[in-house]
Amino acid sequence: MPTPDIPTYTILEADGQYPEQLLEDQIFNDDPTHAYKVHFVRSTLAPSGTDVRKPWSEIPKDIRDEVDGLMILKLHLGEKNLELFPKVKVVVRMGVGYDVIDRPACAKRDITVCNVPDYGTEDIADHAIGLALSLRRGILLHNDLQRTTPPAPYCPINHPLIARSRGATFGILGLGRIGTAVALRAKAFGWHVIFYDPYLRNGADKAVGVERTKNIKDLFRRSSILSIHCPATRETKNLVDYELLSLLPKDAVLVNTARGEVVDLDAVERCLKEGGLVGAGLDVLPVEPPPEPVHSLIQAYRDRESWLVGRMVLTCHTAFFSPSSLEEIRSKSAQTMREVLIDKLQSNVITPEME
Repeated sequence: MPTPDIPTYTILEADGQYPEQLLEDQIFNDDPTHAYKVHFVRSTLAPSGTDVRKPWSEIPKDIRDEVDGLMILKLHLGEKNLELFPKVKVVVRMGVGYDVIDRPACAKRDITVCNVPDYGTEDIADHAIGLALSLRRGILLHNDLQRTTPPAPYCPINHPLIARSRGATFGILGLGRIGTAVALRAKAFGWHVIFYDPYLRNGADKAVGVERTKNIKDLFRRSSILSIHCPATRETKNLVDYELLSLLPKDAVLVNTARGEVVDLDAVERCLKEGGLVGAGLDVLPVEPPPEPVHSLIQAYRDRESWLVGRMVLTCHTAFFSPSSLEEIRSKSAQTMREVLIDKLQSNVITPEME
């Protein structure tokens, strides 16, 4: 009898984040569930350590025509980009958020979209707490003022940024995996932790020993530090606007390690200038990298304008980053692609109706 054809899957990691593919080859080929072959290809559209974004059309057509699975980290994947890949069946976003993918366009072509929701949780949570502490303990303030000419006096600074954590209220918008990890860390520092998350089942607050607020305005009214941990959806884009930020107690601190689109930068700038918001730690921006000319708040930060000294830090969407998290996102992305494309499982699938 003739031997049936062995299926071959062409998988493309489009960004070009890593110099080799030993890990991916191992994951795709280890203990196969059936006979198949994998042709794994890396492109270099958004290489590691740069802010380069090359067009999708730079991928040779002979490769694009054969791609069954796409893995992307920093790139945007729109309807026109998808048209370049006539055979693609699965797209894996190498991260938690999937707003960079045109999901309606994928749905039209029955392309399955997946994410990697469980990588880098510890790193992002540590980063959020680090931003909060660097602002609240005056670390950034002293760092900036000791490098002026002449330097500030070598003594404590009586500044509204600086406050004790114990007894203060740490608010969290979105108590998912990362939000929960932040809550546990904040509790360890002595903050009273409250959160708002209308999609979280009852009882999650009791499981981690934090207080649930039923109203988002109540969360903002009570939080001396407000940390954002919700995804960018139609509901949450520009959710954190001037109306909400102006509810924060006087001299509050804002931290965002989630998605830049959730927070209105105009509102942040206005509240910082008015003095209600005393500090802001931003790991994410609405558009990344920020296009020139940059937003006036970013320009003031770059120019070290006196009104903003020690009050703001920008960390370039790197909260997720560590050697360990890179290894984890790489392995989990490949595993998700294998399970969905090759083994026909439903791992980390984002359905069209999901926000």
